[in-house]
Amino acid sequence: MKGVVLAGGAGTRLRPLTFSMAKQLVPVANKPILFYGLEDLARSGIREVAIIISPETGDEVRRAVGTGGRFGLEVSYLVQDQPRGLAHALGLALPFAAGDDLLMYLGDNLLKGGVGHVVEDFKHHRPNCQILLCEVSNPSAFGVAELDSAGKVIRLVEKPLMPPSNLALVGVYLFDNSVEEAVAAIRPSARGEFEITDAIQYLLTNGRQVRSSLVRSWWKDTGKKEDLLEANQLVLADLVEKHEGELVDCRVRGRVRVGPGSRLVDCEITGPAIIGADCQLNRVVIGSNTAVGDGCRLSDAKVEASIVLDGAEIHGWKLRNSLVGREARLHGSAPMGYVEMTLGERSEVLGE
Repeated sequence: MKGVVLAGGAGTRLRPLTFSMAKQLVPVANKPILFYGLEDLARSGIREVAIIISPETGDEVRRAVGTGGRFGLEVSYLVQDQPRGLAHALGLALPFAAGDDLLMYLGDNLLKGGVGHVVEDFKHHRPNCQILLCEVSNPSAFGVAELDSAGKVIRLVEKPLMPPSNLALVGVYLFDNSVEEAVAAIRPSARGEFEITDAIQYLLTNGRQVRSSLVRSWWKDTGKKEDLLEANQLVLADLVEKHEGELVDCRVRGRVRVGPGSRLVDCEITGPAIIGADCQLNRVVIGSNTAVGDGCRLSDAKVEASIVLDGAEIHGWKLRNSLVGREARLHGSAPMGYVEMTLGERSEVLGE
């Protein structure tokens, strides 16, 4: 089995953070989202992976992932010149698959527990396609599966106004080579994209076997700010405490990780929280579910339930439920209370 990971797209729902970076490289608990998926594929026994990239952010993805050796993978890259849908991206990867089984994984998804059990189930039962499903409260925002009383997949619908179930398609799809016929047969949807739900529905309509599995723990599509922050919280819930930096006159409660070369003076930190390498924090309160990237500088600030990317500086501000881009600066006379914001890379906010 080979893997294909989708790492294109414009990431419009995370702007301005994604004006200058691929959405799949936004960190959760100080690790790019994309890396979680690649590690997952490697644990599942997959060794050859093609990453679908866009012209706008592809070079950044290439630099971050390289040849894939650090993940135990052999990685190649395919460019999708325009965002023409998941099935179109899959079609680009079919020559790479060369008739082998293929697992397609959306690079901005996080899935606790991984896909290893789905891969094993697919190999054992040998359906033509296997999908992963998760119960959600807002199925109209996703592709949705309808099952019969025996649990057999009978229909798929993309973002339905009247959902036939609350079972959303997670961004993990497994196929045998019959998907080549399906991808060739479908046409663009009303929104001008080649939908993966249409390709799978084609298999169903033409008598092919589509099997489903349920997510065992949790799944997050990190395309929106609130989902990204929730994913950060979920990952930090399993944080292993480790202090590699220097803590001077600090109060620490809960599980906290501090990276090498970091120095924290007169700080109060409530875990779970992670602070990267080579950071300088002075008189800072870090609340739970916060991730501070490498090389950050914070003083006289309070930050909780937020993600602060590498090299950011925050002086005198109180942030909650916020995303602060790489090398962004918050300083000057800050508002009295907590502020919620999304700040792009190298942006600067000077208080009144």
